[in-house]
This record gives sequence, structure tokens and C-alpha cells, in this order.
Amino acid sequence: MGFKCGIVGLPNVGKSTLFNALTASKNAEAANFPFCTIDPNIGIVDVIDKRLDQLATLSNSKKKIYTNITFVDIAGLVKGASKGEGLGNKFLSHIREVDAIINLVRCFESDKITHVNSKINPTEDLETIKTEIILSDIDIIQKKLDKGKKKLLNEKEIKILEEKLDQLNQGLEIKNNKEEDSEFLSNLGLLSIKPKIIVCNVDEESLVKGNAFTESVKNKYSNEKVVTICADIEDQIMGLDSNERETFMKEIGLNKTGLNQLIKEGYDLLNLDTFFTSGPEESRAWTVRKNTPAPKAASVIHTDFEKNFIRAETVTCEDFIKYGSAEKCKESGKLRIEGKDYIVKDGDVLYFRVNP
Repeated sequence: MGFKCGIVGLPNVGKSTLFNALTASKNAEAANFPFCTIDPNIGIVDVIDKRLDQLATLSNSKKKIYTNITFVDIAGLVKGASKGEGLGNKFLSHIREVDAIINLVRCFESDKITHVNSKINPTEDLETIKTEIILSDIDIIQKKLDKGKKKLLNEKEIKILEEKLDQLNQGLEIKNNKEEDSEFLSNLGLLSIKPKIIVCNVDEESLVKGNAFTESVKNKYSNEKVVTICADIEDQIMGLDSNERETFMKEIGLNKTGLNQLIKEGYDLLNLDTFFTSGPEESRAWTVRKNTPAPKAASVIHTDFEKNFIRAETVTCEDFIKYGSAEKCKESGKLRIEGKDYIVKDGDVLYFRVNP
């Protein structure tokens, strides 16, 4: 289990190039005209974790399975998409299926690549995306509040929707600050409520220090997560073997690949942790939300594990690596017995005991 990230942006900002680089594939056609990507391309990428590598070696595991992230390259949005312009509703329905949205904007000049608005203005592009998402959400909520469907809602739900509609009509994206409203709102297919990362696609010269375009984005969206990537360079990096990659990145002054940046920001944005299971048959990484109780974490492995949960035997990944095995951790007093109230932490190595 990982998470699904949709790459969203206006036509010709580099979505398909970035998708191909991140997924080390050539599945997405990259061309200099709008709507090159019509149906979303989907790529699943392993989240490489050195902790899992060490666990698998120590346990002499036959299999090693990383958790993963799914990238979805979604067709270019245009002004009026909420009213059916461009690929319209088809585009918006594809965004609804993802956990988080990467808002990709072009932050470089090039005579060879046209811009749908004939000028480079990333903050204006982001406002176009935001407006179309808000208009789509207004339409969804208004339909829910129509007389016929309103009868299917209780008073609390009607109040929530009216509050959110008021926010949207003020040009504000929905902020879900109440945990108890979360499930109701998430089931409506609203887009503005989804967590977002802004990605500035720059040229090679601007990759390390940025440029005037990236600065304008960071200044206007200072409260948002902003990542700078050069899709073309990322494509080159992913085509190299590990040694060549390290040398090349050092030469251009790059500490992290764009993929690693997006994984880190995605995990932070969605409040995700990784726990591990490790043994002779298999060592595996699993993804859960932060503050997940042990029985719920067990259900990620198998749904029956939650109701049949007895206890969890747990040790930190650091201690497992230090002592070399679960047995030696137990002998050293580092393996703990935890019950149903235990909150799983990032890096836990867990052994679940369940009723048959």
C-alpha cells in the first residue's frame, strides 16, 4: 500500500516528461500540442528504503517488497474545464481518484514549446487550476443541496455543505479542520480538499538556485509545499545506473532527485508512516497514516487481522539492525509486547499475533 499522486497542470507544462522520468518509462507521449495525454497514464514506483534493504539482509529473506507510490499523468487542464472546455469533466473525474495532487507549472522560457496562454506566468496558471477546481466543487455541493437530494441529508450534513459552499463562493479552497467531518466530505469527490504539492518545472540553469518564476510562486504560495524540478534533467538521471547517477548529480549540484523530493513531501503532506515486517520468507514495507493503532495497521496486511488481533511484538528498526535479529532483540530486552492501544511509529518492525 502506498499513495496515488495525480500530476495536474495546463497543457505543455511538462507533465508527461515528468511522468516518464519519475516512473522511468516512456509510456506517456510528450508532444508540443494540448491534450497529448487524453487518458491518464499510470505508473507505480517503488519507494526505495535502505532500512528495508538492511532488514532483508539480516533476515536472509527470500523476497523484499518495498511500499510504492502511484503517479497518474492527467490530461492538461484549460480554463473552462468545469464547464466542459478542453477535456472538461473527464479531466476532473480523473483527479478525483487520487490521494494528492501535484500542481505542475512551467517556470522556464522556450521558443520551441508553446504555452496555452502564449506567456509564461506560473502564478496565473495556478490560479486557473484553483478556479476550475473550486467551480467543480461548487457544482457538486449545489447538486447535493438541491431539493430532491437535500432530503437524503441530515441537519448536520446540510450545515457542513452550506459552510463549505460559502467558502468556495468566496474563492477559497475547502479546508477540512474537523476530523468528524472528514469521512462525509471525502466521500463527495471534492477536489479542493485534496492535499497539494506545487512543482515548478525549470530549465537546467535554474535547477539549483531557481529563477524569477519560482520566486514568484514561493512568494505567493508561501504556505504551500513547493518543489523545484527540471523534468528534462530528471529524465536524464533516471536513465543512468546508480554510480553514474551519483556522479552526475554531484556535477550539477543536486542533492536529491525529484522523485525522492516528491516522496518525502507526499509522505509529510498525507501524514504517512512506514512500518516493516521481516522474516526468512519476506521482508516488506507497509504504509499507514500517522497515529494508526496496531490492529488497524495489521489490517493493511490482511483485513481479518484487525478483528482477530491479540497483540503486536515490536522493535525499532534501529535496534533490529543493531542486534541483528528479532531473537537477539528479545534477549536484549528490546522486543516489546504491545496491545490494541499501541500507536504504530515510523520504522517499527512488527510481528502481529492474531486468532486463527
